[in-house]
Amino acid sequence: MDGEAKVIQQQPAGSDQVIGRLNYLLRTSEKPYSYTFSPPPPGKPQRSGQYQSLALPIRDGRRVVGQLSLDRQGFALVPHATAVQDLYDDAEVRATYYPEMEALVQRVTGADKVVVFDHTWRSNAPGRRGEAGIREPVLRAHNDYTVKSGPQRVRDLLEPAEAEQRLKHRFAIINVWRPIRGPLTEAPLALCDAGSMAAGDFIASDLIYRDRIGETYAVAHNPEHRWFYFPAMQRDETVLIKCYDSAADRARFTAHTAFEDPTAPANPLPRESIEIRTLVFFPPDPGAGSPNQR
Repeated sequence: MDGEAKVIQQQPAGSDQVIGRLNYLLRTSEKPYSYTFSPPPPGKPQRSGQYQSLALPIRDGRRVVGQLSLDRQGFALVPHATAVQDLYDDAEVRATYYPEMEALVQRVTGADKVVVFDHTWRSNAPGRRGEAGIREPVLRAHNDYTVKSGPQRVRDLLEPAEAEQRLKHRFAIINVWRPIRGPLTEAPLALCDAGSMAAGDFIASDLIYRDRIGETYAVAHNPEHRWFYFPAMQRDETVLIKCYDSAADRARFTAHTAFEDPTAPANPLPRESIEIRTLVFFPPDPGAGSPNQR
């Protein structure tokens, strides 16, 4: 991977793009928040803030897949056949899928160490709704970590001495997203080219748990944004998504959201997906200072 800036050219109208509605946060003077539990405290809405829905071009990333990389655009399509038989089986996911994903991310990034720390299922399938641990697709442009919460996650998950040592060098948080069955045409994932985003497009938002407060980024609209998706993804395909990078000379955050594809068939398979979150640690760079000082 390299930090070279590279622009993907705007795609002409036609079969290489769809027009989808994407939901952006409207700016206000107050920090937005969202409760992870329900019901929220009395008198509080589940989520604050107002969103605008905009019809925007979302380009077929398969047509430029060779030009996409984690360090430039912030995401990449990577084939991977998993040995897991049942991606809803928590024990099998932890025993088999976690090591698979650690090896995959290490191979793609060249990292020194990769640690899977979480997984989430998302499903619109009627038989899966309400099951423990299964969430709906997120239909709002967002990024999972911020300048503040990225390093904090390392401190939360590693022993203090190792955490502080690791934070002296480059690290990233990379999600691995996969359809549980395909072709996935309902609520596919749209990803914004990190090179088309400005720092001011990201709005820090509180993510409130019962015992702590995390932080994510909501996203404000910018007409420069370039969105992509990978149509009809199959079970043996993954998307790697850069949600945090301590290095400032490459893609650091990647806005993403589910959206309704207007070209989807009338009765598509319900959206079912699994996402893995990984801490990605890189070997020390002798020529670089602390990533948190750059």
